[in-house]
Amino acid sequence: MSPAHHLTSATSRLTLLLWSFCVLCGASFAADSTKPNIVVIFADDLGYGDLGCYGSPTIRTPHLDEMAAEGLRFTDFYSAAEVCTPSRAALLTGRLPIRSGMCGARRVLFPNSKGGLPPAEITIAEALKEKGYATAQIGKWHLGIHPGSRPLDQGFDQSFGLPYSNDMDARADLPKGSTGSPNPPLDGWNVALLRNGEVVEQPANQTTLTKRYTEEAIKFITEKKNVPFFLYMPHTFPHVPMFASQDFKGKSRAGIYGDAVEELDWSVGQVLGALCREGIAENTLVFFSSDNGPWLIMGDQGGSAGLLKDGKGSTWEGGMRVPGIAWMPSRIKPGVTSQLASAMDVFPTALALAGASLPKDVVFDGVDLAPLLFESRPLPERPFFYYRGNQLFACRLGEWKAHFQTQTGYGGSKPERHEPELLFHLGRDPSEKRNVAAAHPEVLIRIQEAVKAHQSQVIPGPPQLQ
Repeated sequence: MSPAHHLTSATSRLTLLLWSFCVLCGASFAADSTKPNIVVIFADDLGYGDLGCYGSPTIRTPHLDEMAAEGLRFTDFYSAAEVCTPSRAALLTGRLPIRSGMCGARRVLFPNSKGGLPPAEITIAEALKEKGYATAQIGKWHLGIHPGSRPLDQGFDQSFGLPYSNDMDARADLPKGSTGSPNPPLDGWNVALLRNGEVVEQPANQTTLTKRYTEEAIKFITEKKNVPFFLYMPHTFPHVPMFASQDFKGKSRAGIYGDAVEELDWSVGQVLGALCREGIAENTLVFFSSDNGPWLIMGDQGGSAGLLKDGKGSTWEGGMRVPGIAWMPSRIKPGVTSQLASAMDVFPTALALAGASLPKDVVFDGVDLAPLLFESRPLPERPFFYYRGNQLFACRLGEWKAHFQTQTGYGGSKPERHEPELLFHLGRDPSEKRNVAAAHPEVLIRIQEAVKAHQSQVIPGPPQLQ
């Protein structure tokens, strides 16, 4: 075992001890308890089956497993879209991306895209900033590079990270297949690392990104521990091309993908450990999730959706059902919930905790999760809508999910329309193998009514991904 691995293991044990100290001693003495801190950690392309606490037999995630054991682990948590740009827009606004125009046939923003998150959209950062919160974005942005759409234009006091995905700005002579290679060239992508919009390094050294994001996050927590803060930490990995630092590369049974996820797990441990050391863990709500499911066409570099069907890019469960963990020592009772929740719920939950009202004259698609998180009360039944681009593909109501059209995430297939709709009971059949539409026409009628009501009040925003 290498010295680096010994160091990593020792650090992991220390962080776990710090967490236990937070829980047992009730350390919380630095911030105004009426305005809790909010931390959102967002992985990129992490699959439902890629964490130990979600069943991975090969990837070691002790920090996230401990976070889940001390917090609330969701079995039915969803991203709001099947790919990254729209899902990030939905997280930060609490709204389906069709409302902001942050979705479409092109699927995500590219370096030559002319649009971005519209300035009129209100982000969590903007809403919390009005309540006196310090705000920071550390990691991948991917919501626009033009004035009005950049992090500092969207409510963040400071930002550090990549403007978009780490596979963009590829070198012209890059060998075919480099993106999905287990050993991608270090200089294959010219994507820039930015601080507050200014280039720090180009090309970014991707082997150092997770570590540098973590250092920036800890610095922010330390500096802002005496004021309420919102930290949005959207990681670059495990999106391809896959990189890990020397402390983690070659250490996982799952290859470079596992190395990257295990380093991400380490990062989570460092952030939670910092909250404990600063005495603000009990006053900080931490959400961990992923922007969409695993990119299965990348093979060993594509992760796993576990028993769920398909992955990134699709509206089958594997494309949009993702890990979801909420942690707040002494406030959130440890447990596991099958209540349906989504990344869009973070916005209203954060504002409610901050004592802020939702902006008027804005349609939100998320709900406040506080009753579930802090009182273990079930949420009212509500439909969840699965969009691919600007097209509605499926709807879930309770345990039932109806598909109006289906299409694999990637691979060139065309969408297949279903009349009558496909119907699955996700409790009995989470893999969506047994279509039971013929036996339950009354369920289809209920879902159709929910869809009709939804579509009657959806006004698509101007397209931004052209």
